[in-house]
Amino acid sequence: MSDSLPPEKRGTARIEFSRGVDVHMVAIDGTWSRQCKMTDVAEAGAKLRIEGSIEGLALKEFFLLLSTTGAAFRRCELAWINGDNIGVHFLRGKNPSKR
Repeated sequence: MSDSLPPEKRGTARIEFSRGVDVHMVAIDGTWSRQCKMTDVAEAGAKLRIEGSIEGLALKEFFLLLSTTGAAFRRCELAWINGDNIGVHFLRGKNPSKR
């Protein structure tokens, strides 16, 4: 079939949000923050649509606040950038560099 989609390369299923979910990116040291929309999410990471410029921001690692109170969050590292969309990997454990 020529109309079929390519096979999914991710190890886990992802959930797509047609309108996006409001979330907030915050620097590890608190020096910057940005509003964004989470457009899809999987166990290992997410796709975000950024509101505003990301130029000059330290995006290597940051927090993604999933609730307005900050009670639900994930520590992230940048995976890719494509226009106003970015992909992030969720970091786990005390020493994320040794996953």
